[in-house]
Amino acid sequence: MNYWPLLGVAVVVAGFVLRTNPALVVVVAGVVSGLLAGLPVPDLLALIGAKFVASRNLLVLLLTLPTIGLLERAGLREHAAAFIARMRTFTLARLLIAYLAVRQILSMLGLSGIAGHAQTVRPLLAPMAEAAAEKIDPALGAEARERVKALCAATDNTGLFFGEDVFIAFGAVLLIQGFYAQNGISLDPRSISLWALPTAIAAFVIQSLRAIRLQRALRRKAESRSAD
Repeated sequence: MNYWPLLGVAVVVAGFVLRTNPALVVVVAGVVSGLLAGLPVPDLLALIGAKFVASRNLLVLLLTLPTIGLLERAGLREHAAAFIARMRTFTLARLLIAYLAVRQILSMLGLSGIAGHAQTVRPLLAPMAEAAAEKIDPALGAEARERVKALCAATDNTGLFFGEDVFIAFGAVLLIQGFYAQNGISLDPRSISLWALPTAIAAFVIQSLRAIRLQRALRRKAESRSAD
């Protein structure tokens, strides 16, 4: 058995450790694994192209990420940060709670692909959240910046995960219905989605409190520094 193609996994790990562009890392890892597996270059390119076209999600990713990359190169992150810096009433907590509400509502409607880490969090939400945090603490440190970025990612995950459970055509809802049907219990998918709503509300409240807690922690740190 040829184990050399598994080096593609090492490429993925190394790329993520070095914080290289995720899309570039995945493509390079696929090329490395294909070449080490003995595939000719034309066949490898044809295979990658066929898989991208066969998967709608990957096709959207292929079309979206280069566009976002060009926008970032043109200063998208800087403009997003400057926009939040000019808005005095838009605090860190309000920004994250508003994004959480939009993300969760869209996921409830089945529109989970509109936002996400690559499309929204990295180019827009994270720099806007950092700018909002800098209004609280102008001397924002590296550790605090990482906490803000992590909370942005967690906000997106929470909105998506607990929002899509309410969507009636979500795979998990249909899986639950199928499992109970196999055991002689008939359930309406609408009732399953309805019972997921309290969990979604609880997740929204908890994540909102986390955003408020981080904002207060940053404010206390800034006040203690100014007092010294």
